[in-house]
Amino acid sequence: MPEGPETRRAADRVHEQLAGRRLEQVWFYFPELAQEAASLIGREVSAVDSWGKALLTRFDDGRVLYSHNQLYGVWKLHDAEREPDTGRSLRVRLVAEGRAASLYSASDVSLWEAHRLGEHPFLSRLGPDLLTHGVTVGQAMSRLQDARFRRRGLGGLLLDQALFAGIGNYLRSEILFFAGLHYQARPVDLEEGALAQLAGAILEVTRQAYDQSGVTNRPDWAEADRRRGASRRRWRFAVFERDGLPCHICHTLIQRYSVASRRLYVCPRCQSAP
Repeated sequence: MPEGPETRRAADRVHEQLAGRRLEQVWFYFPELAQEAASLIGREVSAVDSWGKALLTRFDDGRVLYSHNQLYGVWKLHDAEREPDTGRSLRVRLVAEGRAASLYSASDVSLWEAHRLGEHPFLSRLGPDLLTHGVTVGQAMSRLQDARFRRRGLGGLLLDQALFAGIGNYLRSEILFFAGLHYQARPVDLEEGALAQLAGAILEVTRQAYDQSGVTNRPDWAEADRRRGASRRRWRFAVFERDGLPCHICHTLIQRYSVASRRLYVCPRCQSAP
């Protein structure tokens, strides 16, 4: 499933396609939404952003279209007169000034008043989005020290969307590696410097994944891997999916574990157990 950076990049593409334009056509597959379609004609798409793995299309009357791609949903952008070549099932189509954005195969779509988004059954359980909500290092440190999170092992905690929205499996491995922390470490046990390093890694690795289309590796390490003929799957990450390969720092072989029912990759020397 795409993680926060991929969802935000998808939101950016839909934003570029529709934002600042007035809707000419609106179509919904879902009966409860279909009755609202006509009321959106003539409304301007004011912005498209994301919260975790959910995409939020905002209209100038204060309403927001919530959509979650889950495993199979995908937005396709196209000219209004040219149907995308796909066998997927159409769920939403928005057309503004000849430009169209069509959502296929998603099942979780709803229309909300912006001021009521906090009541959404999914969004209400999420922590702040690392790319949308302007989280600072200080705020991230404070959140990690919150009573709900501070005594939990980082291997499971980082996947908890109540902590920060958008961190998934590859980000978890990469964040812990660049923070130099074992998955069993707990925020409560970290000195202030280590906590600040963790908070910084959370923000920096997530931002790099967004800026570089999923690449979280250091540029020099990635370039060295490319020169050796490594595939993108290998060179894009520092540790994720690199089990059995040498650590870029110490050359110890990367190990794979199952933590919180998900695979996690660790350098046993750079990330020694607490």
